[in-house]
Amino acid sequence: MAVLASRSPMTAEELFELQDVGGRIELVAGELARMTPTGGAHGALAVRIGRLLDEYVEVNDLGVCCGAETGFILKRDPDTVRAPDAAVVLGSRVPASGVPVGYWPFAPDLAVEVISPSDRLADVYVKIAEYFASGTRLVWLVEPETRKVHVYRSPHQVEVLGTDDGLDGGDVLPGFQCPVQRLFPSDS
Repeated sequence: MAVLASRSPMTAEELFELQDVGGRIELVAGELARMTPTGGAHGALAVRIGRLLDEYVEVNDLGVCCGAETGFILKRDPDTVRAPDAAVVLGSRVPASGVPVGYWPFAPDLAVEVISPSDRLADVYVKIAEYFASGTRLVWLVEPETRKVHVYRSPHQVEVLGTDDGLDGGDVLPGFQCPVQRLFPSDS
């Protein structure tokens, strides 16, 4: 993840108003951080996970499922805005005014990160720590290459699931069950 030169420190609101920045960007401690666009396999996996989550959240009236690149403000002054590959915000946390037009003003309850070939694991672990420090209760780290899902219930409590295992939503999405194998397309 390359850090771009910007007026420092940039706010979440200034990031939201940016135009034509040329690619995917997050804001890390007030600095723009460029991310390379994802490949086809990554995008297909992210939308598959998002679809499974969205269907469950909608049928059970649990809140809002967000797709890839939805911004969440994890920290203020300096601001950090992260954009997981999929996320869930429980209904009790959705503002009375509804889903915000801009970034969510807090961390998601569930954040899903799909590892890309260009991702540095050290950067991914920083994101996981930031999610939990900001109030996220569950993180799924999905590894397409190994077909494993790392389920984080805290920054240090992780369970690694393979394709023969079942993924559940824990106390964030009670009753959600999905075979890990279902996350991965059969042709990849």
